[in-house]
Amino acid sequence: MIEPDIAVLVPCYNEDIAIRGVIESFRAALPTAIIFVYDNNSRDRTAEVARAAGAIVRTERLQGKGNVVRRMFADIEADIYVLVDGDGTYDAASAPGLVRKLLDESLDMVNAVRVENSVAAYRAGHRFGNRVLTGCVAWTFGSRSSDMLSGYRVFSRRFVKSFPSLAEGFEIETELTVHALELRLPIAEIPTPYRERPPGSVSKLNTYRDGFRIANTIFNLIKEEKPLAFFAAVALLLAVVAIALGAPIMITYRHTGLVPRLPTAILAMGLMLTSFLSLTCGLVLDTVTRGRKESKRLAYLSIPIRFPRPPRH
Repeated sequence: MIEPDIAVLVPCYNEDIAIRGVIESFRAALPTAIIFVYDNNSRDRTAEVARAAGAIVRTERLQGKGNVVRRMFADIEADIYVLVDGDGTYDAASAPGLVRKLLDESLDMVNAVRVENSVAAYRAGHRFGNRVLTGCVAWTFGSRSSDMLSGYRVFSRRFVKSFPSLAEGFEIETELTVHALELRLPIAEIPTPYRERPPGSVSKLNTYRDGFRIANTIFNLIKEEKPLAFFAAVALLLAVVAIALGAPIMITYRHTGLVPRLPTAILAMGLMLTSFLSLTCGLVLDTVTRGRKESKRLAYLSIPIRFPRPPRH
């Protein structure tokens, strides 16, 4: 039986405390996999420790997890890609199950849903933010992901080589999820243990700054991927305000034949015209977005499957 080429991708920034354990645990879980560590301008000994532990170490100078993942996806050739953070919080022993799920069900992404083993593993602010942001994406794009911000996933070659990454930082997980949902790719989730960082290791995620960036990414993705719904909502809001401002003026005009508040009347008319313009923009951009989605789908289908998938029964 032909074995697939598996690449474990580990983006790192100042993780010299945890990285050796990550490499050793994934080597034990996936003995045939090649482990790649991409150092993102670490100020500690991350690269040295990773190299000594037997990983292939490369460097990405552009700061931010999104930049690192984009470089990894472009550089590395494999049949299956295991993407995991280098902080030692994810369970390497779950990797074979994630890979098996991907292969057995011919999937393009398997997301590891975090099940925390302790309160310290998953801060309350991060948990709440993840639920809110995941809920926003589920409401807009579909509810097939319950842990959108998980940093532990397994991908097919088709997904990786057709993924148009634009993110710079931690919003990369949002892009990965929305890309799969928008193209209706076959995906699944598996609950996996999630533990706290090793002593001395510090999280690089800023609750408020990165939370705002992720929320902004979701907003932009809604605008770009669902333009008709977005601009129709704007049009409805403008129309409601225009009617609220203009209705009293129309009532007064009907009874007296006078327009007592001409500036307000002009404002109401301008808002209503802007409402129609917004709706028109949504209709035009919806056609453009459909063309872009078709292009993404064709790019996805153009990637050859190097490892044969099992026949469907």
